[in-house]
Amino acid sequence: MSKLFESLQLKNHTLQNRIVVSPMCQYTSEDGFANNWHLVHLGQFAIGKAAVIIQEATAICPEGRISYGDLGIWKDEHIEKLAEINEFIKSQGTLAGIQLAHAGRKASTNKPWINRNQFKPNETNGWQTMAPSAIAFNETDHTPKELSLEEIGILIKQFKEATKRSVQAGYDIIEIHGAHGYLIHQFLSPLSNLRKDKYGGSFENRIRFLLEIVDAMKTELTTQSLWIRLSATDWAEGGWTCYETVKLCQILKEKGVEVMDISTGGLVRHQVIPVSKNYQVPFAERVKKETGAVTGAVGLIDSGKQAEEILQNNEADLIFVAREFLRNPHFVYQAAIDLGVDLTWAPQYERGKE
Repeated sequence: MSKLFESLQLKNHTLQNRIVVSPMCQYTSEDGFANNWHLVHLGQFAIGKAAVIIQEATAICPEGRISYGDLGIWKDEHIEKLAEINEFIKSQGTLAGIQLAHAGRKASTNKPWINRNQFKPNETNGWQTMAPSAIAFNETDHTPKELSLEEIGILIKQFKEATKRSVQAGYDIIEIHGAHGYLIHQFLSPLSNLRKDKYGGSFENRIRFLLEIVDAMKTELTTQSLWIRLSATDWAEGGWTCYETVKLCQILKEKGVEVMDISTGGLVRHQVIPVSKNYQVPFAERVKKETGAVTGAVGLIDSGKQAEEILQNNEADLIFVAREFLRNPHFVYQAAIDLGVDLTWAPQYERGKE
């Protein structure tokens, strides 16, 4: 029996299989609004029977966007189109998720197919970035503003308000983006957080911002499942470690976070990542085994057989896939064929099975 095509029961939701579409930025929004590109882009994965589709990193405030083309959910007017997309996704038996995010010092950049340069605050499509400490990601970047205690409080409130809008838009799953060098990760790592107040220094202080966000978001949840994406290591000396990730995940689990989506890296330019097949899977396995939390593996997973092996080895509970879905939006169909699973296709596509 294929584990990849077994269902997974969470507290309030059932996943029809173990395949999750990871958030993938499209840089195709204006003023944070979703449009028909997002409808078609995300909708095709639902037709293809992914268990969960997590919408790209969606900014809680304009300054939280990676680029001027990012999606946002900082105002009520954003809800209508997002709700339309979610209605279609859920009509196909797929759960709809959103990743709430703030890019911190890695914000205010150009679209990646143009270049990845950061705009200065006084340039068109640019704004003043912010971070736990005034340390730029690149030497050529504009120095971010160190957040005041008052500004940190405002950000926590913005995560709460974004959660409320996410509930109104009909999302089943809300994922916090705490990875890849964006704002929450910047607070977690001692390489980017040099604060001397209650948000810096010790492990307990560096995780405080995230825990306060979780507490604020939980007040707005009804039946939604709360997930988190974390970078388990900075791949850099003196940075955030897997040991700390495990400790944090245990705390988050106790707070009701249901799924730990485990990635790595992205915080500093001098990271050294030993990229190879399944190179991030051991981190997910460690979190799963040491905390007992439902855990997702991610990174260079591009076949059903590879995904099945990870699950059979008990290294993760879910498989998060990104780039392979861009190459093949019906990756789930192909994985079923490869594993000899008779998956029910969308009836409009059934003749394609013959």
